Amino acid sequence: MSYARWLGKLQTRCRIRSCLLRQCLAEFLGVFLLIVITLSASAQSVTSEGTKGNYLSSSLASGVAVMVAVHVSGGVSGGHLNPAFSLSLCLLAQFPWWKLPVYFLIQVLGAFTGAGTVYILYYDAIHSYSNGTLRVTGPRETASIFATYPAPYLSMPNGFFDQVLGTGVLVLGILAMIDGRNKRVPPGLDPLAVGLLVFALSVAMGANSGCAINPARDLGPRLFTYVAGWGPQVFSAGDCWWWVPIAAPMLGAMVGTVIYQFGVEFHHPDDPTEREKSISEKLDLGSEKETELPVYVVNTYAESWKGARPESHGEAPK
Repeated sequence: MSYARWLGKLQTRCRIRSCLLRQCLAEFLGVFLLIVITLSASAQSVTSEGTKGNYLSSSLASGVAVMVAVHVSGGVSGGHLNPAFSLSLCLLAQFPWWKLPVYFLIQVLGAFTGAGTVYILYYDAIHSYSNGTLRVTGPRETASIFATYPAPYLSMPNGFFDQVLGTGVLVLGILAMIDGRNKRVPPGLDPLAVGLLVFALSVAMGANSGCAINPARDLGPRLFTYVAGWGPQVFSAGDCWWWVPIAAPMLGAMVGTVIYQFGVEFHHPDDPTEREKSISEKLDLGSEKETELPVYVVNTYAESWKGARPESHGEAPK
């Protein structure tokens, strides 16, 4: 039997028939890759004391990680990677509510597994840097490699607002990118655009508490550090900060969704001819010149109406 035939038979036997199971597997793998790349950059920066990385390199790694993760999982699970984004799609009736807790669980599990992988990868470096003591706070702490913690000056209300605002901007930006009746991202460039948005948020809003903006990204690694030796202080540190990166991003997703709907989505023309007229007016063209619309405008208009809405099962590009 040739290798190609053997490979074909193996593929047939291993193919998952359940749509939900395929989506969960893709979402798990996407979040796993997101966490492995993001936390590896953080671990390299911390354990090398800044000689092999800094906050900028970690932020860039986070953006690239999102891009890769969306490419890997987007075509199967929708590439949500973030319970806050899943909630946004539920609010828009583009994702079934019953799948939200399923995706949340899978995303947290993927983040937990990714954190464990990074710990194994940097095990010697972490223990060398911390002198064998896994600390959550103080000099030589290493818990912040995995989960986010507030800066010493940050109050709880300010920290909560930080996460609401960051996630709100994230969700609002993504909704604009996938809106077929807006200036949506060209097909295939969605992952890059979202990755750049995450990079921008990281370098602009990371000083206060690390810019988690993703409940699974914070909770999964935090749970890992709890069982891996850092202990219960991972939940008590920062005046019990742990719940903020979970609750605030979910609220931020709702706020971002509502703002985009009331600020943009609800005001789109319902009729394609009205949309065409709107384009004409923006270009300051008279009715007698409507046929002279530039080719790129006509093509953009046609493409936008082909994919005006994400698919009902939520498999929209993130």
